[in-house]
Amino acid sequence: MPEMPEVEIIRRHLDSKLAGKKIKSLEILLPRQLKWPQSPEDFSRLCCGLAIEGMERKGKYLLMRLEGEIRILFHLRMTGSLVYVEAGQEYENAHLRAVFYLEDGSRLCFADIRTFGVIYGLKPGELEMVKGLKEMGPEPLSPAFTAEYLERIACKSGTPIKNLLLDQRKIGGIGNIYADEALFLAHIHPKRQAGSLTAEECQNLWQAVNQVIEAGIKDGGTTFRDYRNGEGRKGSHQEHLYVYHRQGEPCRQCGTLIEYTKVAGRGTHYCPLCQRLEP
Repeated sequence: MPEMPEVEIIRRHLDSKLAGKKIKSLEILLPRQLKWPQSPEDFSRLCCGLAIEGMERKGKYLLMRLEGEIRILFHLRMTGSLVYVEAGQEYENAHLRAVFYLEDGSRLCFADIRTFGVIYGLKPGELEMVKGLKEMGPEPLSPAFTAEYLERIACKSGTPIKNLLLDQRKIGGIGNIYADEALFLAHIHPKRQAGSLTAEECQNLWQAVNQVIEAGIKDGGTTFRDYRNGEGRKGSHQEHLYVYHRQGEPCRQCGTLIEYTKVAGRGTHYCPLCQRLEP
């Protein structure tokens, strides 16, 4: 699933390509992925003829801002992708679900293998109808996400620290890959009770979260199978991971074999020596 770094990379590329262009027409190939309006005709009437002002991101959500404060919201979920295609350029994808045709002949193509992704067309005042967006906590790298904030929510939590990191209502944008990586860098076991973390550990974890998010963006995102950026290319961050997807391989810091477990039903990777369960 694309996480915050991957979605930010897509946003930056699409913003540079789409801003100022006008939507000419829209082709919906799988209507059930429209969440609002659910009718392809109503959706097309909402956005066709409008100019694109830019691309925004909130957590793992992408928002295409149109004139008149209309926003087209994309949640890519497991296997969704958004690719900008220049006028005259060929683009083939067997899993194409929607195409935004622009007046200059270029296209914005939404593809989704497993069809879990969704699209909303939202008028002013309707953003709150997207529950995940309305309830989202502060994002890494934002002024609101501080070490003090992390310590405050951790001390009130009765769940393992990885559960807390993945709770989008507490922290927006962190997913499975970057949670595992941040916990490794902070030397905190993913099953540690969040409330047992010291102020120093929270400071270290806050720093590690920001560090892994920045690294993911710098490396163009993490691609194991499906993720592609706005140009349809893979990321390279998978080549620099410390623990995620490395079970049975030696830890890059101590040489102990990386282990695999499940936390809150999510596959979890950690070093049993660098990340001891005991405080």
